[in-house]
Amino acid sequence: MGNLVITLTACAISFIAVFFCMRFLPFGKKLLGHDRGRLYAAGSEVNIGKPTGVGIYFISVAVTVSLIFAFEGPGTLFLMILVLLSMLFGFLDDRSDEPWGEYIKGALDFILAAIGAGVFVFFYGTDVRIGLTGQILDISKPLFFCLAVMLIVVAVNATNATDGVDGLSGTLTILSIVTFIIVAVINGTLSGSGLLKGLILVSALLAYLIFNFNPSKVLMGDAGSRALGFFIAVYSMYLKIPFAYLIICLPFLFDGGLSILKITIGRLTRKKVIILKNVTTPIHDHLKKRKGLSVKKTWAVIVSAALVIDIIYIVLALILH
Repeated sequence: MGNLVITLTACAISFIAVFFCMRFLPFGKKLLGHDRGRLYAAGSEVNIGKPTGVGIYFISVAVTVSLIFAFEGPGTLFLMILVLLSMLFGFLDDRSDEPWGEYIKGALDFILAAIGAGVFVFFYGTDVRIGLTGQILDISKPLFFCLAVMLIVVAVNATNATDGVDGLSGTLTILSIVTFIIVAVINGTLSGSGLLKGLILVSALLAYLIFNFNPSKVLMGDAGSRALGFFIAVYSMYLKIPFAYLIICLPFLFDGGLSILKITIGRLTRKKVIILKNVTTPIHDHLKKRKGLSVKKTWAVIVSAALVIDIIYIVLALILH
């Protein structure tokens, strides 16, 4: 009963605090940037001038509430600091008159990912489980470190690239966290603290989405999307099911990840190799620009696909355990 009261209290505080932040945008005129639109992004002109970077509110609230109600020691503190730093770097980019260069953001992503991977190796060990079967793997520290860095960098950039449709990144993040929690329960790797950390962020995002569903009033910006990507990656590792990211977060990888892959290959080959020539990326832009779907229908298509993937994964995990 006591744990339930603590959980409900923490979630209520997270939701209410973010709701009021979104409603009143404290220090918004001095603190927040305004959307500049995205080059080549279909329909991005409707967002020009909207307050962006509000991720600084819901990430700060979620981290603070987690440290108060779900603190477990130095490991928790270091990881939450890294989430805040990811938020801060994204926020500074949101506030900048000129967008930061991709090399600068890439270098910062790699540094934070390397530190985060090191924290996991030191504080949480390198044993993981295959989410579908429950098989335990004890990965060597060097290999775990390299894979963790890759996971964090991919998650940050895929989540960031997906944030181009009202309500999409926030909704997909909620679905991912809830699915990770359910799969962790099936695998026996969910602690009370782990559950609370996930639900606190879900509560914060629910309050944010009230103001971000189409037509949106505020945008999370890089401050939100990059920090969410970092959190999702480390949360999957914290629950000991990092490989589940490849399926549970497939919508992020398919929508935003393909865009990053297309751009990367094009630049590495000096545009001699262009993949997906007839596909506009991110995929949400393809649905809007090439298929003529509205923002709401685009959101519905991607979220529905995510729901189907998550349900299938959970059912298979139940069957195979």
